[in-house]
Amino acid sequence: MTFKDKRIVLTGAAGGIGEALARQLASEGARLALADLNSADLESVAEACRRLGGEALAIPTDVTNRDQCQRLITMTVETWGGIDALFSNAGVSMWARFEDITDISFFEQLMAVNYFGPLYCTYYALPYLKESQGRIIVITSSSGKIGAPMHSGYAASKHALHGFFDSLRIELLDTGVKIALIAPLYVRTGIRLHRFEADGGHPSVDPYETSQSKSMTPAQAAGIILRAARRGKRETIMSLKIKAAVKLRPFIPGVVDSVIRRKVRQR
Repeated sequence: MTFKDKRIVLTGAAGGIGEALARQLASEGARLALADLNSADLESVAEACRRLGGEALAIPTDVTNRDQCQRLITMTVETWGGIDALFSNAGVSMWARFEDITDISFFEQLMAVNYFGPLYCTYYALPYLKESQGRIIVITSSSGKIGAPMHSGYAASKHALHGFFDSLRIELLDTGVKIALIAPLYVRTGIRLHRFEADGGHPSVDPYETSQSKSMTPAQAAGIILRAARRGKRETIMSLKIKAAVKLRPFIPGVVDSVIRRKVRQR
């Protein structure tokens, strides 16, 4: 599959993996409807995409708001005439032991962004994706496959994504619509600066910045995501260690849990 002239909706497009996806899609000549809360950075990304040879429409969107998700899809269809692919990339993370949390309300925000955002966008885009026999590409997380300490609410929201889209895939078997779930591990983005901490706030600096050298770049992650999307792969886990953990956990759950806890502590 080539993305040239494809009509694509991409959420979380103002930075990180979303920006890298937008640039790579634009370089292939895609027609992009870019969505993000950060309207200033979003327009900058859209302009960069135009310079790379793509067409780009910047649509500031809060994916937790159903009306704004509907507006995103409506504006895309009015501009490009339909939708060939929906990339659900917007997300927010956390870093806190559950017992240390003093403001539990941010769990609702985790579900709103990470689960309901993709659900809303899919709901409004689905009729057009069925017309084009298009693709839904969902950027989940390794935490959507296997839980991890400090990520309880985040993992729950990503597990919900897998449950929803695995079920929807079966419903759409005869429609030609393909669904790809893609689970990164560590990528050098700004998501950790915007993650929720125990008090519901966000860190002023990234305490794990020194470990970033072990992570892949957004451009590398975007390349893997686009390859998987082209091939129509059902699920891609971008970490060999997580693949191994998923396969081994049914047989040696205690060992896998201990390894995960040790690895998280090292970060």
